[in-house]
Amino acid sequence: MKKFQKKGIRFLTVAAVLCCLPFSNIPAEETEEYNYEEEEYVSYETDDTEYSGSDSDTEYDTTDSSETDYSESDYEESYYDDSYDYEEESTEESEEPAAPMDLGDTITTNAIEGWPQGPAITSGAAFVMEESSHVVLYSKNADVPLYPSSAVKIMTCLVALENSSLEDIVTMTSTGMAGVVDGATTISSQVDEEFTMEQCLYAITLASANEISLQVAEYVGGSVEHFVKMMNDKAKELGCTNTVFTNPTGLPDPQQVTTAHDLALITEAALADRTFQTISSTKTYTIPPTNVSGGQRVLSSNLTLIDPATPEFYEFCIGGKEGYTEDSGSVLACGAVKDDMRVISVVMRGGAEETDNESVTLLNYAFDNFELLDLGRNDFSVKSGGVILVPKEAGQDQITWTDTMLEDGTLDRQYQFSGIPIGTGIALPKTEQDNSIAVTGAAHLEEAKEYSSANKVLPYYLIAGAGALLMLFLAMRLVKILKSK
Repeated sequence: MKKFQKKGIRFLTVAAVLCCLPFSNIPAEETEEYNYEEEEYVSYETDDTEYSGSDSDTEYDTTDSSETDYSESDYEESYYDDSYDYEEESTEESEEPAAPMDLGDTITTNAIEGWPQGPAITSGAAFVMEESSHVVLYSKNADVPLYPSSAVKIMTCLVALENSSLEDIVTMTSTGMAGVVDGATTISSQVDEEFTMEQCLYAITLASANEISLQVAEYVGGSVEHFVKMMNDKAKELGCTNTVFTNPTGLPDPQQVTTAHDLALITEAALADRTFQTISSTKTYTIPPTNVSGGQRVLSSNLTLIDPATPEFYEFCIGGKEGYTEDSGSVLACGAVKDDMRVISVVMRGGAEETDNESVTLLNYAFDNFELLDLGRNDFSVKSGGVILVPKEAGQDQITWTDTMLEDGTLDRQYQFSGIPIGTGIALPKTEQDNSIAVTGAAHLEEAKEYSSANKVLPYYLIAGAGALLMLFLAMRLVKILKSK
């Protein structure tokens, strides 16, 4: 009998240990670091095709089968063809004032409390923004109307891309040939020469070919005048408020103006198009022999930020356009992506050799001093959005939000940093909500911990209850066995 009692005691001991094992794996309260995952962007790169061709600048001869290199001059002549009527159909917009000549040096964003101080630049105007949140990171004379030079061609390409196919055949007429004049950049095309729309877009972007810009305008719009109207309509659609286009080339016209802010919106829309991003990030492109020419044309971009052979090369640049006239000075509009943060930069009224370096300076300022935070990842009241852009050294008391009730009962949440908009989100209403509290990663981490804790405790209670029932069952079985002996 004692022998069976000893075995029973051992059996109960083993059973008790086994039932308690689940409790040994209950984790202590965790203090995981909050992971702010930025919004993902897809960067489209040009194929690694190598384009061969002569580097000479000789004039193109349609009877010669040799290759010719066409690149946009770094110093476009201030030329306007009076023989062609570039005037837009509507006279209302032509009454806009010409671009002013005197600009101040005030960097508006440097006045924001707690904002990282932006670098001083010599260019007259500049604007830098983060794309997903549209947060303005840097602003200097950003809403002053200025001459855009060939940066106009960004809009020319955008309107063409939205209203044609890359396989379309564009035939040169007298309209396009009006742009083949002394002082204007061209690829020396001929009347009746045929190009695909894709070849035209490369010629416009890389070689800044004015005659191709005019011909594409006529092909897409029916007339250059109507195409210019389409450009202005697109500008308004994008939110531009101080932009007037009078031609698709960027050749000087006192009434053709834009601002660094507006040009950033146009550049953002253009780079959002995969084809334009690919074209504008291409260093060289070859147009093969056409129905008229016997040789191929090798086009070269003057955008140094995409050229590894230049000191201004910027590995994060995803494309853009650079232009120059005596009246406009140097203008450079581009985009860059680093650490999943996509930034648009525009520099205007700069020196011929200054805008490249100053663009790099402003892009580095953006990436070094700001970061994207996804507050909605651990703030379970945020239904959508909640991605904000803040200075990396932002303090908790500097980030706040305000809510506006929508018709469906959700809240339109507007985030601010020192009163400056930094992002939006759609949130679910709470029973008692204090909109004055700061929305920081630390606060949402605490919510995430509480949520995680509440969902982890319940299973262990169930396991404990099941273990107790198992022990009771084993004990009853043991007693029954002992009594039977």
